[in-house]
Amino acid sequence: MAVSGLIMLLYLVVHMIGNLKIFFGSGEFNHYAHWLRTVGEPFMHYEWTLWLIRVVLVVAVVAHATSAYQLSRRGIKARPGKYVHKRQRANYATRTMRWGGIILGLFIVWHVLDLTTGTVHPNGFQAGHPYQNVIDTFSTWYGNVVYIVAMVALGFHIQHGFWSAAQTLGVGSRTRDRALKTAGNVLAVLLTLGFIAVPVGVMSGLVS
Repeated sequence: MAVSGLIMLLYLVVHMIGNLKIFFGSGEFNHYAHWLRTVGEPFMHYEWTLWLIRVVLVVAVVAHATSAYQLSRRGIKARPGKYVHKRQRANYATRTMRWGGIILGLFIVWHVLDLTTGTVHPNGFQAGHPYQNVIDTFSTWYGNVVYIVAMVALGFHIQHGFWSAAQTLGVGSRTRDRALKTAGNVLAVLLTLGFIAVPVGVMSGLVS
């Protein structure tokens, strides 16, 4: 679970940086989207590298969800009865991770159908015009609501998950715990604000 989470975290950092290119105009953003499909040429054929990344991400998502389910079931079997004293902080983190994971899973499906396949895209999906497609998505109230809610859920997921992953991989210690928690908080805030900046940019007219 920790390894799959870190793989997705690395992708999110790169993905956010790429998304922010939209503030440099349609030419820059569309060129970046085209470049993603030609990475590795001529050794790799058109879109091969992109599809390889997609396959790795799908495997990571499935592994992460499967691990979460298995850990949840093990926890229930190990503790069939409720605690006499509620652990408020732990319960809050657990609920946040569980519901956040569900929200993000549903969002991934919507995001792919919206900006990859164009199945649920508003105003007609234009293949090869990612800049305009992004503007169309965030020109609708529901597109903004779905995206922003998902990114807030992502922030909480990273905040709680980063430190947990560090503990699982044996990186944490008494001397490093505070630094790891701070790093997780900073990553969560930066990624949340970085992703939300795009719909805000469209809504404010900064990106048009």
